Amino acid sequence: MILTRRTALLTLGAFGLAACSTGGGSGAPANSTGGALPADLRPTPNAAYDAWVRSFRGRAGAQGLSDSTLAAGFRGTGYLPGVVKRDRNQVEFSRTLEDYLSIAASDERVSKGRAAYSRHRDTLAAVEQRYGVAPEIVTAIWGLESFFGERRGNVPVVSATSTLAFDGRRGAFFEKQLVAALKILQSGDVAASDLKGSWAGAMGHTQFIPTSYQAFAVDFTGDGRRDIWSDDPSDSLASTAAYLSRNGWTRGLKWGTEGPGPGRSLTPQPGGPTFSVTSNFNVIKRYNNSDSYAIGVGHLADRIAGGGPIRASFPPDKYGLVKDQRISLQERLTARGFDTGGADGVIGPKSRTAISAYQTSIGVEATGDPSEALLQSLGG
Repeated sequence: MILTRRTALLTLGAFGLAACSTGGGSGAPANSTGGALPADLRPTPNAAYDAWVRSFRGRAGAQGLSDSTLAAGFRGTGYLPGVVKRDRNQVEFSRTLEDYLSIAASDERVSKGRAAYSRHRDTLAAVEQRYGVAPEIVTAIWGLESFFGERRGNVPVVSATSTLAFDGRRGAFFEKQLVAALKILQSGDVAASDLKGSWAGAMGHTQFIPTSYQAFAVDFTGDGRRDIWSDDPSDSLASTAAYLSRNGWTRGLKWGTEGPGPGRSLTPQPGGPTFSVTSNFNVIKRYNNSDSYAIGVGHLADRIAGGGPIRASFPPDKYGLVKDQRISLQERLTARGFDTGGADGVIGPKSRTAISAYQTSIGVEATGDPSEALLQSLGG
């Protein structure tokens, strides 16, 4: 059985939300492909880690790794305390489907997705011809995983995976990822200085973990390297299609549709829309084992291909507010100088901080919770 990426890595990227942060403060985006790393994601002296690396290098030859590969792979790397912190502080975000789709298929993501689709139309068509996966599906996964390449991550993969292997919480798994990452270097697909990704080792435009890269990445451009790191996304897009194809994708079959259809019915959010899904929906879940993720990919793909928003309405949230009211609340708070980070209708950390600050300013308990009364106090 092939582990899905979400099973393997409980990370923001694995939830397909690394690049899903929009206005509303629904979460911090993954590191972009450039710029300085936070201090806690830079190598920090750690004698125990150094001893672990020496031990690993002593047994790495049995994994087929050469001394020169190990020297190149570990040059300039080190223990990253921020990786351990992020790994231990992970939470399975409990978003409603409405909130998830507000982020995953935001107006900005749809607009960027259509532009990316148009820009790479020829490559996507060639990928479809070879692997049978619809171009809009591949583009949608690209959009959810790295915001169409804008947020690929710039953490050295050898540092990240060796830190997590040393830490031991999932030591065996991350040592396997470290070995795979070093074998990627040994194969010549990427230079050691360019082997970068998320804090948990997911790499490239569509965030492959090293073992998934080994199993599914392809050299679509024919240059002799399976290059998922460069600005050219061709190998990444083809590798994603190869992943789906080898996990059972059926050429010409849609993922599903909103409303009744011939497939299995699914209502992820009580009182919200129902979807009819096909076997290809389950294949998307092999990429990330989440109904919301698979619906997000499918719906974003439909929007990229020219489709419209979800037709059915969603019920009020637990505070009694519908999306338009939440957007109005964010807009009015921002107008008063309480920055919510945007107005997408998703009440995330930035919005809650803004609400708390406003509540304090008017002399009421700072709960950070939205409400109709709060909206009315802002003139709504």
